[in-house]
Amino acid sequence: MARIAFRLRVKPEMLDEYLRRHDPVWPDMLEEIAASGRRNYSIFHLGGGELVGFYETDDDTASKAYLATSEVAARWEADMARFFVDQDGRADQNADTFPEVFHLEAQLRASRAE
Repeated sequence: MARIAFRLRVKPEMLDEYLRRHDPVWPDMLEEIAASGRRNYSIFHLGGGELVGFYETDDDTASKAYLATSEVAARWEADMARFFVDQDGRADQNADTFPEVFHLEAQLRASRAE
């Protein structure tokens, strides 16, 4: 299982509208995210338009490929593109991602197996 953390930046003047668009997200987009294999998916606002997100998936490459061909995701991403700062291409395909450096459950499993 892959655990993916990502960062996006929303234009501060558009933050309120961005937040409204996520409460709720289109039901068909929610279904596409789930169908892509992403689960335990959250986005957090850190302040000033800075967002950090997290999801789990068994295969991030396959998840991205599924969303890349999804008509629903294409419509959603086209609608959301105007909100982002310094975003090249679709956010679901090109957000900045970060390596995981610590995962409690993984380290507990490893230490208990010794």
